[in-house]
Amino acid sequence: MLRIVNFAYGQLIMIAAYMLVFTQGWGDAGAILIAVAAAVFASLVMERVTFRPLRTTSPATVLVATFAISYLLQNVALLRYTYQNRPVGDSVGVLGGLNRAAEIGSLHVRWITFVAIGAGVVSLVALALLLNRTSIGLQMRAAATDFHTARLLGVKANTVIMAAVAVSGVLAAVSAVILTIQSPQVTNTTGLNETIFVLVGVVVGGMNRLLSATLGGFAIGFANSFLGFELATQGSNSGTAVPFTSSVYLPSVIYVLVILVLLFRPAGLFARHGQAAVERV
Repeated sequence: MLRIVNFAYGQLIMIAAYMLVFTQGWGDAGAILIAVAAAVFASLVMERVTFRPLRTTSPATVLVATFAISYLLQNVALLRYTYQNRPVGDSVGVLGGLNRAAEIGSLHVRWITFVAIGAGVVSLVALALLLNRTSIGLQMRAAATDFHTARLLGVKANTVIMAAVAVSGVLAAVSAVILTIQSPQVTNTTGLNETIFVLVGVVVGGMNRLLSATLGGFAIGFANSFLGFELATQGSNSGTAVPFTSSVYLPSVIYVLVILVLLFRPAGLFARHGQAAVERV
């Protein structure tokens, strides 16, 4: 709606993850509810304090502001360890039982893998229903298509924007729960790398439609997993003193592929035919 690429979104995930750390003694359900509330509150504060005053400025100004918020929140979280003079990181035990493996023939797959897929499907369907079957969702779509005209037709801009921001906070909390189960160590950079890859996926897929953005995210996820496996295999077979590991080279390979995609399909891989690249700014 606002044409904002929010690089501080990862810190919403981080905030929700830390709420899981602080409230894990309250029971799994209580900790998750607190995490959702914290992420929604943080997203609303971010919109009110930063995005709303900058709404009429250039996209570049807002982009820089999201970078500033991201690094500010990372360093605020880092103070927790600096003052306590201890290693960076906290452990989360919420829903830890989902890390157990399920046996499917000769395969051993962690339960959290199935939960992550299910959560992704449910979130996608719920978001689609919200956008297509509710009044606030229709107003969001109208605002995303033409914000100025939508306001002239009676759409309350601030209400619609806050609703969209609140939804993004809920999704950040869902991501935080899944990420902390998969990797129970929470740090000041939790959610950062995942957010960068997801934003890249959204741009690659096409930013103006839910389906194209989702397909772009899955495309980046598939490329990340497939290339990571291939690079790791090459590294194990190289026999060199410095292993050719995916952790070192994978991001570079992914970003080169992204550049190639945007050179040949500037509107996105899955964008509608004829959609201009400027619509994604």
